Amino acid sequence: MNFNYGYILESTAKKIKLELQRHFNEIGVGITVDQWVVLFELHTHGTQNQVELCEHCSKDAPTITRIIDLLVKKELATREACQKDKRRYNISLSKKGKILVQKLMPNVIEFRKKGWQDLSDKDIAHIERITKKIQENLSN
Repeated sequence: MNFNYGYILESTAKKIKLELQRHFNEIGVGITVDQWVVLFELHTHGTQNQVELCEHCSKDAPTITRIIDLLVKKELATREACQKDKRRYNISLSKKGKILVQKLMPNVIEFRKKGWQDLSDKDIAHIERITKKIQENLSN
């Protein structure tokens, strides 16, 4: 079996992240791709605690804490003590965060279209199926 595919997946993911960051820098939004991932997760699934964000964003606890601190400082997210568990905080998009997500969404969609151009629906379905299976294998 050829295990070059791991390198191909990793280098592709890094390329996507670098190019999206370059795009964010060009349009001057002042956030990182990792911050975008958290903002988008909050936009998509609503208020979450930091443990849920770790799981959903595939980040470790120190990284999520650092990202949340920055997003709160930039007034893009809010942090409130969880009523049920005082050790946790509920993280939500602020009004400013919601506006930024709405502003960036068309840019991110266009960026992704560029990366996926010339791929058929069948190609994309295969990529989805294969990458989900790899994630599943590594989660067991």
